[in-house]
Amino acid sequence: MYFAALLARTEDGWVASDTELDDVETLSDLADLAREASPDEDTVLVLIEQEDAWFGVVRVDGEDDPRIYVSDAAAAARSSYGEILLTDELLGREPGDDDVLDALDLDGTEDGDADDEDAADGGDAAAGAGEAVPHGPVGDAEVLDDLGLSEKELRSMSGDAVGEIAEALGASEVLETVR
Repeated sequence: MYFAALLARTEDGWVASDTELDDVETLSDLADLAREASPDEDTVLVLIEQEDAWFGVVRVDGEDDPRIYVSDAAAAARSSYGEILLTDELLGREPGDDDVLDALDLDGTEDGDADDEDAADGGDAAAGAGEAVPHGPVGDAEVLDDLGLSEKELRSMSGDAVGEIAEALGASEVLETVR
């Protein structure tokens, strides 16, 4: 079970709206959804939480690229919503770097024959395939610093992190209206 909400910072304070992510397939889609929540190009936060497993914060400031923080990349990678946030750039991979290419046997042997050493250990590519998503936090842990929530506070959150973030930002009452 997951919870997702948009918090838009306006001249009058924070405005919250719940959001369905079923039609969101990419980070660009998510950023567009956030921008629609604030026609005045104000700061918009997308807060996503999956039970106690992980949470993510996406910050969109006008037309700037989204800034992302994910509390546990490995847990988020097992979620379709987390996969939206875990971009190649966030994970430190080259764009378009596919696991399919990593799994190919490109050692120069004919007819796809692997040498005995690679066959015994499953091949070098297979050994590195599981290391693509780290356990623990990834992204911009300073994403909320200027809003009053430090990197240290963000990294120490667990449980109801979305509620804790909203409370730290002074937006807990508006967030509760959409929960």
